[in-house]
Amino acid sequence: MIIFPLIFLFSFVISMKEIIRGNTHSFLLFIIFGLSMYSTAMSVAFMIGLRDIVPVFQFFKEGIIFTVLIINLFSLRKKPRFHLIDYLILFFLIYTTVYAFLPIGEQSLVNRLIALKSTSFFVIVYFAGRFSDPTKIYITKYFNYIMLLTIAAGAVICLEVLFNQHLQTITGYAEYSYYFFNFEPSGSYGLSWTFESEGGFKRFASFFANPLENAGATLIALAVIGALYTKDDNKFKPDLTGILALAASFACITFAISRAPFVSYFLVIYIYALLTKKKYITHTIHLGFAAVALYFIWIISSFEDKASGIAEVVINTLNFSNPSSIGHVVEWIQGIDSMVSNPFGLGLGTSGRVGGSLGDTTGGENQYIIIGVQAGVLVLLCYMTAYISLIRTSLRWLPMLRGRERKVCMFLLLFKIALFIPLLTSEVESSSYISYMNWFFSGLFISIVMQYKKNQEVSYAH
Repeated sequence: MIIFPLIFLFSFVISMKEIIRGNTHSFLLFIIFGLSMYSTAMSVAFMIGLRDIVPVFQFFKEGIIFTVLIINLFSLRKKPRFHLIDYLILFFLIYTTVYAFLPIGEQSLVNRLIALKSTSFFVIVYFAGRFSDPTKIYITKYFNYIMLLTIAAGAVICLEVLFNQHLQTITGYAEYSYYFFNFEPSGSYGLSWTFESEGGFKRFASFFANPLENAGATLIALAVIGALYTKDDNKFKPDLTGILALAASFACITFAISRAPFVSYFLVIYIYALLTKKKYITHTIHLGFAAVALYFIWIISSFEDKASGIAEVVINTLNFSNPSSIGHVVEWIQGIDSMVSNPFGLGLGTSGRVGGSLGDTTGGENQYIIIGVQAGVLVLLCYMTAYISLIRTSLRWLPMLRGRERKVCMFLLLFKIALFIPLLTSEVESSSYISYMNWFFSGLFISIVMQYKKNQEVSYAH
């Protein structure tokens, strides 16, 4: 188990060494190999007696981002031109920062500041990417690293399934979560409810924090596969690594048993097929969807209320009769009611992960509602406008870009679409790996767009 904190530590040291040399893009090495297994590394470190060192390790992810941002800012040769998305995201940070310092809500200043980091740190990550030089980043290299990470995650999850044991039961996950976040062990396996599903199925997380993060990381891998192996003429040519990574991603999304990401997984494939005009994929998905629908109709008509296993999970999900779906709906209603009653928000720390750790939360696991409940409708609209604008902008620029710029654009487009549904059922921004990948590449893409706009024409990259 010591391998996880060692990978975390070595990836940080190597990244910082390169960053100090001026290669700020090397911090992606730490995001990919360090943050992907962050919770597992911290759990093992806690378990082997490094309790006092863990808080130092926890600061590494924020410290490296601030370092990259500062170096990138001082490396700017000219005053940057700003995009509408830049203003929206900057407004989000300023507004929520004001909320953190004003005595709004029942939480203390310290707790409001912790909630501010949880809610708004993605803005810092965005601008770290926004002020990066796209021409100096080896996109293919880092995307290949994600391929290797995905294959490793698939291998670990297959071992978990083979031995029918969660990795987290031997890494000190439960003790770490209780000590640092006040989350008591729950569920049938002494971890948390997120590690199990209706029907008696175990949900596996590989070396990620939980099955939800595993599923989100799988969506990153799928978007990377689509971007990395698609040529400028839209031909898809994966090598052996790509095929293994695709198989590993399917294993991860299957055994995570997370409904929203599972739907998004196939939605991404479908959108990719539409973007690249691959009719054989769209036709296959149509036929597959029809076959699955007919299968479940047969299950329902043949066995009525005796359906079990996966069929039971799907049926109860569709009719909102399972506890998880009911819980989501109830919490959404509470969150929406709170936003209607308090359009300017209840204050930071009243919803989401921070509120949950303090034993007082409103709105449940929905990234949009979590933002709206805490800081109000205006900030929620700002977040959603920036998010949708990034999708629209990447759609508009995808046909015009080539080479590494097109890879970044396609990855961002597919990943943004992939996350839209999971954002309805989870607090995605609380996952450092997913959030950092999402917003760093968002900023990097806008940097690419503004460079082309500066030249007032699209010059194809090679």
